[in-house]
Amino acid sequence: MQRISEEKMKERLRVYFIMGSPNCVKDPEETLKEAIAGGITLFQFREKGPGALAGEEKLKLASKLQAICRSHSIPFLINDDIELAIQLGADGVHIGQDDEVLSVVREKMPGKIVGISAHTLEEVQEAIKGGADYLGIGPVFPTSTKTDTEPVQGTKLIEAIRAASISVPLVGIGGIHADNAASVAANGADGVSVITAISHAQSAKEAAHQLKKVILENLA
Repeated sequence: MQRISEEKMKERLRVYFIMGSPNCVKDPEETLKEAIAGGITLFQFREKGPGALAGEEKLKLASKLQAICRSHSIPFLINDDIELAIQLGADGVHIGQDDEVLSVVREKMPGKIVGISAHTLEEVQEAIKGGADYLGIGPVFPTSTKTDTEPVQGTKLIEAIRAASISVPLVGIGGIHADNAASVAANGADGVSVITAISHAQSAKEAAHQLKKVILENLA
């Protein structure tokens, strides 16, 4: 199976919505449908945190969200859980630096999207060597969704990557919302990944729409 092209990946990263049941104030399925209606371009199922589902319940929710994504041609990725991703035939996975080795994941999921979080130029270069399709760079701004994050670094690393003429698809992550997303795109990211900016919004549709507008207006 052919890997996604760099250009197509960049387009898919514009508004990257990450969500699991602990992140939602409304029903997760309704939240995802609203977000898709608002214009998200990629979705990652991340079932972590207090009250997170496990086992059969996690599988059931993942299947329902995957079906919604499929019916709207939105790629469905899974955070960390490679076995679940393979079981469901997900479109890809996102892994962290402490998860399974990138090259191993790439072998297990040929032709699928594989993204990885990176916090230094060294990690960026290793990820490119390992065959990452995109890199998640952050935390750009302070975030309360994850408690084990690296120090907040603004857009410094994104700028450094582009200054080094590295063209790999990049998505900014961490504390991003419509009011601060402009600088992320303007400094070299291809898009933004958000959780609560959409899942906690009064209207997930409107929040996604506003994010997309800001990103498209500010792409470097």
